[in-house]
Amino acid sequence: MSATTLIDRYEDFRTRRFLRHEAQTSKWLTGWRTRSRRRALVVVLIALFAGLFATAAGSYFSETITLAWVGLVLLFLPVWTILQIVSSRQSDAPRLALDEREIAERNSARSIGLTAVQWLLLVPILALTWGTTFDGIDHRALAYSGGTAALTALLLGGCLPAMILAWSLPDPDPDDFHPENTHPDDHQELA
Repeated sequence: MSATTLIDRYEDFRTRRFLRHEAQTSKWLTGWRTRSRRRALVVVLIALFAGLFATAAGSYFSETITLAWVGLVLLFLPVWTILQIVSSRQSDAPRLALDEREIAERNSARSIGLTAVQWLLLVPILALTWGTTFDGIDHRALAYSGGTAALTALLLGGCLPAMILAWSLPDPDPDDFHPENTHPDDHQELA
């Protein structure tokens, strides 16, 4: 009897759950699974993130700009969900559900996302830290502006791996979308 650790059991559970979810969503939005459509979604997300950063900075000057930030987040959610569906959630897939090449691509994209979030968070952190030393500024507005900028940086860092993979992955094989090519016992060894 092999001794499995709690982490191994969790990885098996996570892989089974991922594969079930992937089986449910694999036939959704098949027309959007092309490289050009995925890239269009990535461009929309880049524009939304630029808007989120701009409104985060602008919220220091006007409280009404805060509504624009919330509106952009509400636009972000469906675009992000669609991108995750059409890119098969490879960026957050468990290692047991990926082959060696996919794991290497995912890990590289995750590394870039982590580096980006570290650098992007420096701006609001420095603004919030040094901003408190000045008496002539609105500290409440600075806190809100810095908080929304930090939240936007975290969102971007979390989304960046999926955006990178969606941009760079080739078009899927058209035969992958035919129901007769899937078998209900696929990946049964993990069940």
